Amino acid sequence: MKLEAILAKLKEHTPEILGSKKFSKYAVMVPLVLKGDEVHVLFEVRSLQLKRQPGEICFPGGKIDSHDEDAEAAAIRETNEELRIDREEISKVYPLDYMVSPFGMIIYPYAGFIKNLEKVNPNPSEVGEVFTVPLSFFFEKEPEIYHIEFKMEPEKNFPFDLIVGGENYNWRARGMEEYFYLYEDKVIWGLTARILAHFIELIRGE
Repeated sequence: MKLEAILAKLKEHTPEILGSKKFSKYAVMVPLVLKGDEVHVLFEVRSLQLKRQPGEICFPGGKIDSHDEDAEAAAIRETNEELRIDREEISKVYPLDYMVSPFGMIIYPYAGFIKNLEKVNPNPSEVGEVFTVPLSFFFEKEPEIYHIEFKMEPEKNFPFDLIVGGENYNWRARGMEEYFYLYEDKVIWGLTARILAHFIELIRGE
């Protein structure tokens, strides 16, 4: 292959996260509502009918479909479907930092304002209940953070003879942090808590 052809290919390339074409992509909405004069964050409790994570607390969201215009459109669509509200009820939608999960997922979170809380009518096939938490609670309460380490276990036919150190190779430790917020009898944790913590840091200006 000639140098000119190689350089032309490089010039045309738009960088993205290496391997991201194989990742599942999800969009999530952090819904803000007004109760009186106070801003609240709305959460869902996943229906017990669901096979995946039944009963856990989350934000509206789901997998980005091929017919979604972009991640923002997917976040809005999922919020419409799960809370059964009209598109017009959602405004002021802004992106947060996207997350790359160690489990082969990219999550695109957004924050948006739901105008009329009383129009929220959760879809029972996906949502068991909804509840809100005053935003001030998260300003006053820092999340509890716990660490998880992953154990490295190469497959049986791993070619140790091809690497320096062989079976005694010093694998770099890998891990992740899990965030927890405890509000009354609710436990908000996992990706939902991580997105929430980022959202709080962002509006605090930290």
